[in-house]
Amino acid sequence: MAKFLAQLIVAGAQVVGRAFARAVKQEIEASQQAAQRLNNTRTRSERVANQKLGLSLEEAKQILNVSKLTREEIEERYQSLFKANEKTSLYLQSKVVRAKERLDHELMAESQKKSQNPKEDISSGNAT
Repeated sequence: MAKFLAQLIVAGAQVVGRAFARAVKQEIEASQQAAQRLNNTRTRSERVANQKLGLSLEEAKQILNVSKLTREEIEERYQSLFKANEKTSLYLQSKVVRAKERLDHELMAESQKKSQNPKEDISSGNAT
């Protein structure tokens, strides 16, 4: 009986050990992938926005299913998704809100960039 109990304990420890090792390995891989995604961002301001708002620009576009960054399209998709998830999922609703915040942040950054560099449009021949 003692031999059987010892074998059971050893087998259980092996199973738990393998599961723990697998979980650690998966966590390391996920961490490396997250670091790689963070390093793939184009600019420092984009990295800061990703960290601040918790979503990358691409993730936000996927959540709201928008291809172009226009206020009208973003607002339309936001309203429809927010209302669709109003009674079913607070989590999805919060993701929709975060995606809209991220896209709004990007639109604001673009408009600030354009207002800071109006001479570039004139000098490049894009003026009308």
